Amino acid sequence: MDVNQPKQEHLLALKVMRLTKPTLFTNVLVTCEERDLPGSLFNQLMKDDPSTVKGAETLMLGEMLTLPQNFGNIFLGETFSSYISVHNDSNQVVKDILVKADLQTSSQRLNLSASSAAVAELKPDCCIDDVIHHEVKEIGTHILVCAVSYTTQTGEKMYFRKFFKFQVLKPLDVKTKFYNAETDEVFLEAQIQNITTSPMFMEKVSLEPSMMYNVAELNTVDASGKSESTFGSRTYLQPMDTRQYLYCLKPKQEFAEKAGIIKGVTVIGKLDIVWKTNLGERGRLQTSQLQRMAPGYGDVRLSLETIPDTVNLEEPFDITCKITNCSSERTMDLVLEMCNTNSIHWCGVSGRQLGKLHPSSSLHLALTLLSSVQGLQSVSGLRLTDTFLKRTYEYDDIAQVCVVSSEFKQS
Repeated sequence: MDVNQPKQEHLLALKVMRLTKPTLFTNVLVTCEERDLPGSLFNQLMKDDPSTVKGAETLMLGEMLTLPQNFGNIFLGETFSSYISVHNDSNQVVKDILVKADLQTSSQRLNLSASSAAVAELKPDCCIDDVIHHEVKEIGTHILVCAVSYTTQTGEKMYFRKFFKFQVLKPLDVKTKFYNAETDEVFLEAQIQNITTSPMFMEKVSLEPSMMYNVAELNTVDASGKSESTFGSRTYLQPMDTRQYLYCLKPKQEFAEKAGIIKGVTVIGKLDIVWKTNLGERGRLQTSQLQRMAPGYGDVRLSLETIPDTVNLEEPFDITCKITNCSSERTMDLVLEMCNTNSIHWCGVSGRQLGKLHPSSSLHLALTLLSSVQGLQSVSGLRLTDTFLKRTYEYDDIAQVCVVSSEFKQS
């Protein structure tokens, strides 16, 4: 056996090319002052160059398109497209050609072949072409594995494959912050940063809420009867720029009435981001389900439903409180006590019985008070006692009210 025998060459040739959009041609600027030796020669050559923008020849951006010269970057959320061609370089007919394309990621292997059927025969100088598409959903290393099997005229079965390795990069940096309002509303701030090297057109940034919430987008303003984006009509995001989006989530009625449900870690929803780059290449990302830690209210929650912004000095004003039994199992028997402070004085009988409050139930309570001191005053001094457990709950700094003199308010 001759160990130096050369390996048999294959009859078929495999070519794989990535399909990307063209880019605008970039000019090389060569110019000088008119008093220099070349005079206006360079400027005239730029004006005569068909690739330059007429009237703006000194700009590097041209009017012509150029085909991609390299593999380029692939970002998460974009669609990877590739052209696969198998050509018969021999002078004989090849039979039973099967072309298979798989994409190997760190977690899975995907079959991208358009057809799994073999081609009966391939004549000399003929080729088999296929275009594959895949929406990239993972970052990191990806390997495109192209395998070709065929049978020669002598009946010999042949097989070979090639590997094409590329990296998938992260296009956006998304950070979220939650803000809890005095009511059950939750405000979500989403900070989105473009970490690519080219500008993006932000086509859509929306929040898909979970089944517990309704969402209102706070990224538009009403101008002349029309709703306009707070970012203007041209929603471009330049490289390394950051934009803040704001959303208000409010619990649906069936969940808001059950105070014991919305507590602990709750699912808010997920962000859906759609953008376009270069010549309309589209990308899309969806975040995982966003979660937030709901504030703990203990066994009993007291919140203000209505309160005036401004009141007169030493004149009674009314507020409405909502008392909720946050327990899911225990009924409470509540007693309300009102304690005066240096500036806030309660009107009414302290120590009155509110009766039994069943689990996850609420009651509304109208109260009257007055302030003896001007300025921004804090409503404090409410005490709730559960007679069953002999436990007292104290509520101070519930809200603030601006107290002014009657003469100032009338003027």
